[in-house]
Amino acid sequence: MKDGFGSLLTGLWSDMQQLDVLWQVGALLLCLAGGWLAERAVRARVTHGEGAGPHAQALHFGRRGLRRLVFPLVSLALVLIARAALDGWQHVSLLSIAVPLLGSLAVIRAVFLVLRHSFPNAAWLASFERSFATVAWLVVALYLLGLLPAVIDALDGVGVVVGKQKLTLWTLLQGVVAVLATLLIALWISGFVEARLMASQGIDSNLRFVLARISRAVLIVAAVLVGLPAVGIDLTMLSVFGGALGVGLGFGLQKIAANYISGFIILLDRSLRIGDMIAVGNDRGQVTKITTRYTVLRSLTGVEAIVPNEVLVSSVVQNQSYTDPKVRIAVPVQVSYASDVERALAILVEAAAAQPRVLADPAPNALLTDFADSGINLELGFWIGDPELGAGGIRSDVNLAILRAFRAEGIEIPFPQRELRILGGAPAA
Repeated sequence: MKDGFGSLLTGLWSDMQQLDVLWQVGALLLCLAGGWLAERAVRARVTHGEGAGPHAQALHFGRRGLRRLVFPLVSLALVLIARAALDGWQHVSLLSIAVPLLGSLAVIRAVFLVLRHSFPNAAWLASFERSFATVAWLVVALYLLGLLPAVIDALDGVGVVVGKQKLTLWTLLQGVVAVLATLLIALWISGFVEARLMASQGIDSNLRFVLARISRAVLIVAAVLVGLPAVGIDLTMLSVFGGALGVGLGFGLQKIAANYISGFIILLDRSLRIGDMIAVGNDRGQVTKITTRYTVLRSLTGVEAIVPNEVLVSSVVQNQSYTDPKVRIAVPVQVSYASDVERALAILVEAAAAQPRVLADPAPNALLTDFADSGINLELGFWIGDPELGAGGIRSDVNLAILRAFRAEGIEIPFPQRELRILGGAPAA
């Protein structure tokens, strides 16, 4: 290549005045067509084998990466080969411009491949990808125009002295880029570690979640500690700012810190698990999600309550399935004093035993609990093993069965009655 990147556009304009540029155009089109065909072939092969084999899910990231990167990488390789072949007998300014453009496209796709793998449900990625692509193409444009060194010198001339080191805008920008790069690598590694942990059946689910969160936090901290010194930023000079920031955050984010610490306590002591039916305060439901900051309870009505973990640690939590999922349900019934109480007790047991959700062990039992004003109070007690389905339905089924049996047996369910007596006879007309 005879022209530097600073005069590529001038060389390209000069090439456009000659017919020899058609060789470059044709070579570039062939390279792009080769990249497109390679992408089509890889997509067809990957799609064909998407659901095959027991390791299909583990290979999803690699397949997705091939689909996104094969076009720019193959096209870039072909352009480099074509440029080397044509450079000996004509100018190759057009191909030289295509090299950084295809390279930046490959970098952009690689970066967002990692981001989409690390944050599969993040809605902000689409807008961030556009912003990142704009900045990347802007850097490439400055590079091609030869203005990038001047911009770097201008950024390097603006700075402040902190301690023994001078911080410039260019140094800070390098630090941001280095930290972002190391963070991407850390997030990719943490995603791989989390997937392996979640697939492990020999570790408790809560412990797997804790290890995944700890590994991600450690890798993120390590990324920052590696990225900043890599560009010459001394971490010791940030200790003063870090100490002041830590004191401020300590006072302002006490509740948030308490929730995160409580989340790790809950996950480590295994007091709550996914699927448990719990009640805390006025909230009752099934645990559907446990994070390091909050726990999600889904009630039987479908309403989800987001409970801070600090509340779960500092309050009394009723866990219906902590050691045993079986729950006893009591159904009160009242019969008249003239009824056959022994037969009524037997009917209560039979009505409960006939329901499929009622457990045979422990067996249902019926008790005479009280002699009330209007009748005799009985109580039917039975056990269920699926409290997550709720108690309203089984109560209704048992009550209907009791009502039918009582009517068939002639057992009366009393209701409050009052007698009015007039003393002293009827008043005179």
